[in-house]
Amino acid sequence: MKEKAYKLVAIQEKISNRLAKDLIDRGLVFSKGKKIMVARGEIDADSKFRVERPAKIKVIFEDSKIIAVDKPSALTSDEVEKKFDAKLLHRLDKGTSGVVLLVKDEEFQKKAIEEFRHRRVEKEYLAVVSGKVVEPFSVTEPILTIKKGNSFFSKISKHGKEAITHVEPMMVEGKKSKIRVLIETGRTHQIRVHLRSKGFSIIGDSLYGGKEYKRLMLHAKRISLLGYEFESIEPKEFVRFE
Repeated sequence: MKEKAYKLVAIQEKISNRLAKDLIDRGLVFSKGKKIMVARGEIDADSKFRVERPAKIKVIFEDSKIIAVDKPSALTSDEVEKKFDAKLLHRLDKGTSGVVLLVKDEEFQKKAIEEFRHRRVEKEYLAVVSGKVVEPFSVTEPILTIKKGNSFFSKISKHGKEAITHVEPMMVEGKKSKIRVLIETGRTHQIRVHLRSKGFSIIGDSLYGGKEYKRLMLHAKRISLLGYEFESIEPKEFVRFE
C-alpha cells in the first residue's frame, strides 16, 4: 500500500500537512538514507522518516548601517529578511548557506548597490563538487536565466549576460573535490551553472546534475565591501566531507 509522502510525514511527526510539505520542499526529510524529493510522491505506507529542522539564523555583525547574518541552508533570503528590520542587499539561493547582508540606512544602501554594480565587492564561496579539481581555472561564459512561475533556471548562452567565475582547488578526496570560488559577477545560479559546464556539478545540486545529498554543498564564506568584511564559519559538512 502506498500513500503521499507529505501525509505520512504529517502523521509520523504529528504536524500539519502544510508543514510536512514545507519540510520536504526544503530538503529536510529523509527515508532509508535518501532525501524525499517530491512531497506528493507516493511511497510505502510503512515508511519511516528522519526529519531535520532548519538551523537558526545567526547575526555575525550589526551596526547602524548594516546587518551581516549567517543564513542556514534550506532557508530563503526572503525568509531571512522577514526576521529583521532591514532590507536585503543581495541574495543567496535557498540551498546555499553563508553570509547575507541587509542594510538599515538608505544612503549606505545606495553606496553599496554602486559597489556591486562596479564589481568592487569581493565574494568568496566554498563548494564540494563531483570530479577531481587539481588546477585553478576560470569560466567566463555568459549566462541566460529563464523564469518559470516562481522558479528560475539558468544556462550558458550567447544571448546571456556576462558572468565571471574563478575556481581554486583546496582538497581532493576520492572522486570529489573541495574548492574555493571567487565571483566577479552575480548572475542567478552562476556558480552552479559554470561548474556544471566544466563537468564539476556541486554535490546536492539536483537542478544542475549534482549527486543527491542532504544539502547543496555551496557556502558563501566571505564578503567585503565599503571597508567591511564578514566571514561565516565553515559548516561541518565542508570541514570533512564524505
